Amino acid sequence: MTDRGLDLDGYIAREGALSRVPDAFAPVVDAARTRITESFGPSVLHSAYLYGSIPRGTAVPGRSDLDLLLALRREPTAADRTAAAALGAALDAQFPQVVGGGVLLFSEATVLSELERYDLGWFLACLCTPLLGEDLAGRLPRYRPTSLLARETNGDLAAAIPGWRERLARGTGTGAGALARSVSRRLVRAGFTLVMPRWGGWTSDLTASAEIFARYYPERAEQMRTAATVARTSTAEPEVLALLVEDLAPWLAAEYTAVHGEKTPRG
Repeated sequence: MTDRGLDLDGYIAREGALSRVPDAFAPVVDAARTRITESFGPSVLHSAYLYGSIPRGTAVPGRSDLDLLLALRREPTAADRTAAAALGAALDAQFPQVVGGGVLLFSEATVLSELERYDLGWFLACLCTPLLGEDLAGRLPRYRPTSLLARETNGDLAAAIPGWRERLARGTGTGAGALARSVSRRLVRAGFTLVMPRWGGWTSDLTASAEIFARYYPERAEQMRTAATVARTSTAEPEVLALLVEDLAPWLAAEYTAVHGEKTPRG
């Protein structure tokens, strides 16, 4: 892999591996594998994947979450989603190493669909680490850091802003941390993918993402660095969160559309 997250042919290299899982999280991964198998039999489950800091090897005990993606042989049902939520909650309760997380459910057909080729398909192929079953990445293309990829991954940022504003207007209360986390992470990732084709590489590191963005938009650098700090800590003063939602987010959404266009509509 190059220092820009690419393989020697210039494609985005898969960023995680089971061999990179920190020792403290090995029991968590083993338990996840067991619980997934118990909750979703072979007639339902096609494959399971880890993503996030644990397979990247950067997870910190007591601070990092457990993120799983399950590809089912059919469309997920309400019962499947209930089982997935229970699975995630049980692992969170069992292991103090992890703090929250979630289980994403999709059908095999959705992952491999043409509509999701440069969003969910790319996500699985490049950011997810195989845990169980056939790796669907073998049936997906290789990916370069292009404007098409930027458009399809974060070209719908504008659609998220009204919901953020509504939550701010209601008052965040006990959900302040969750809102700060979701807003700031989304902004940093969108800021990075905005400049990704020009930079010519890939990273999931939030600090690095903010600094790469700053090279191209120095006038917004401090706001993006603030967003990266909030993303790492999940805490922000109300006025800081309001600044991100009311100033940085609308500007970033407009610039994103101008540079890469809007994401292909779903549904």
